[in-house]
Amino acid sequence: MNFDLSEEQEMFCTSVERFAAPIDVEARRKLRLSPTGYDRDRWTQLAELGLIALAAPEDAGGMGGSAVDLALIGEAIGKANSPDPWLEHGVLPTLLLASADASEPLEKVLSGEAIVSLAWAERSQRYNLTPANVTAQREGDGFVLSGEKTFVMGALLTDMFVVTALLDGETACFLIPRDSHGVEVRAYRLADGSIAGELKLTRASVSTASQLNLDMPALELIIGDARLYASAEMVGLGQRLLDDTLAYVKEREQFGVAIGSFQALQHRMVECYSKIEQCRSMLYRAALTDRSDAAAWQRATAGAKAFIGENVDAVAREAVQMHGGMGITDELAIGHAMKRVMVLARLFGDVDTALGEYSVAA
Repeated sequence: MNFDLSEEQEMFCTSVERFAAPIDVEARRKLRLSPTGYDRDRWTQLAELGLIALAAPEDAGGMGGSAVDLALIGEAIGKANSPDPWLEHGVLPTLLLASADASEPLEKVLSGEAIVSLAWAERSQRYNLTPANVTAQREGDGFVLSGEKTFVMGALLTDMFVVTALLDGETACFLIPRDSHGVEVRAYRLADGSIAGELKLTRASVSTASQLNLDMPALELIIGDARLYASAEMVGLGQRLLDDTLAYVKEREQFGVAIGSFQALQHRMVECYSKIEQCRSMLYRAALTDRSDAAAWQRATAGAKAFIGENVDAVAREAVQMHGGMGITDELAIGHAMKRVMVLARLFGDVDTALGEYSVAA
């Protein structure tokens, strides 16, 4: 098979590289330490590059990118060690709103005017998509939502939340503005420095129009997409970890010679290289799966995330060990990369959860 990139794919990957180039380790650290963990002006610039619109179909105002196109962008963002929440606030809400035919909020997301987050996780539910603690009740001309969500990414950055709730015993999705009455956010930082939070809904009133046309099968399909693009970003991060470590072992000297000349380290570097190449092959294999076959798509994305999450995490740990104690700090890019891998590997299911779903589907 021909795995050469098309001209458009090369263009998008180059755009990511240029966009991320000015953000060095110190700039990345300062950006993460800002009050919201990110910069709205930078988000607008990212949207202007078309990196969000690529996830939306053409009839919805997007560019109709394929799964492979988006996977390549995710990999490029990871390789650049970019702090941009392209997956969680760009691709994921775009897929949700496009699937629900919510044209007005989708247009704002594509332009970068609005930032949307998915609030799905609940305490004691692990990675179960079915809500248990957040309920919606019909009241008058709308709905009233009550309950709590956790691990809401970008909690202080978000303008609107897509909230999953139980409505008449079924899973329903609602688009709720952050400044709505009865909505409370308690923020905290994640391992990668980004800000997430707890979302508390106390009889939050929303209109009938706020209910999105999304059922559980559609939601599960989109979560499969998110797993694939999280895997893509991890592959890019793994490549960055490998490249930085390779450069380091060529320069760092002990006993008068570069530590890269030690055979034991050479063998470990080769193993890391093999892991990244296997991960990239697994990523492309999943991305080329027919998405119209929901069962096959879920199986492929779950398997890819389990394999890539485990192997890139192993590469990250090797990179840190070869750098020594400073490898885990924010002074080096590999420290930031490892912490981002830790978050992505657990997004919508850790390795054991994804592997369990793959085994059931297989």
